Amino acid sequence: MANHPKIGIIGAGIGGLTAALALARRGYDVTVLEQAAELREVGAGLQLSANATRVLYQLGLEGALEKVANFPAGKCIRLWNTGQTWKLFDLGAESVERFGYPYLTLYRPDLHAALAEGQAQAAPGALRLGAKCIGVAQEEGHAAARLADGSEFRADALIGADGVHSIVRSTLFGADAPRFSGCMAWRGVIPAERLPEHLRAPVGVNWVGPGGHVVHYPLRAGKLVNFVGILERDGWLRESWNEAGSIDDCARDFAGWNEDIHAMIRAIDVPYKWALMLRDPLENWTVGRIGLLGDACHPTLPFLAQGAAMAIEDGVLLARAIDEVAGQGGASVQEALQRYQAVRIERTSKIVRGSAANAERFHNPALAHAEGAAAYVDEQWQPDRVRERYDWLFRYDVDQIAI
Repeated sequence: MANHPKIGIIGAGIGGLTAALALARRGYDVTVLEQAAELREVGAGLQLSANATRVLYQLGLEGALEKVANFPAGKCIRLWNTGQTWKLFDLGAESVERFGYPYLTLYRPDLHAALAEGQAQAAPGALRLGAKCIGVAQEEGHAAARLADGSEFRADALIGADGVHSIVRSTLFGADAPRFSGCMAWRGVIPAERLPEHLRAPVGVNWVGPGGHVVHYPLRAGKLVNFVGILERDGWLRESWNEAGSIDDCARDFAGWNEDIHAMIRAIDVPYKWALMLRDPLENWTVGRIGLLGDACHPTLPFLAQGAAMAIEDGVLLARAIDEVAGQGGASVQEALQRYQAVRIERTSKIVRGSAANAERFHNPALAHAEGAAAYVDEQWQPDRVRERYDWLFRYDVDQIAI
């Protein structure tokens, strides 16, 4: 380890913990600075396709995840008002057969806990809680994070994994300029026992309609169901995952939608709402010894279910770049960060743009009436088009990417 650079990671979210675990397993001195006094993740669901589960399984988390995950058999499309159903694609055994790893749906806190436990085992004491970063700087030979308590943390490289409102990004590149996407989202996690059996099925369901869509799928080994409803509307511009709404307001927003949607809304304890904002992909996210990871550099709309997967991919490819480029004291850590960025920026930018394009597909006016909807769904979700949109995402193998 004498020649290994010391790495500091700012933010103990999914991407930051993945990077820390991947670096620790390669023998690196890594410190994670987290502003919260205790580790907690927002109570929401997420989907992890084979490109992400490949990473997590290889990091030794297979057993922990399989205790809490769901293995959906497939995905389907349902029409917003009639409930008419079309098969989208198979998952389950087919994901393993075609892509080598399973497709999982997970409660976000469960994934976070598995990563935190894995990181703690690989590098005990590496996580520093209550360490709020208020700025970063670099001098000859090191980078430094200034903390709210007046102290400073120094390392050979710093990675900003501090999310969509990243302090590291704003320090390096100035304030961002998000634009309202025209969509707002409702979310809730439902105890499965409150729902009829057909809404607890082990599948991911995308309801599509004019101006909105709903996604739901099981979590925590089937004990919970995740609900996300997205609508085109004006007047709600708060980009916070923790803004509580009311059941009545959520139900009014989905007036005219199928009774299954309203059964789920009624079963939510507290629905939360947030505005979906658009940000253009950054053309550069590395300056000297400081780089970015995950939502800090490529926040995306949630319409390809790849936000968490991108952060996970980032984490292990960052570790690979540091290890393969700078790990033996040859090339500089600055070059390692540039190489990491170079292998990630095209893919992540393509996902950001593809996610935005999916909003138009899910919300198309042709979905207003059953007759037009059937023709539109048959066209947009025919098998060749589905493979074109998803196979390149799922086949991505972090171990085969040349650094």
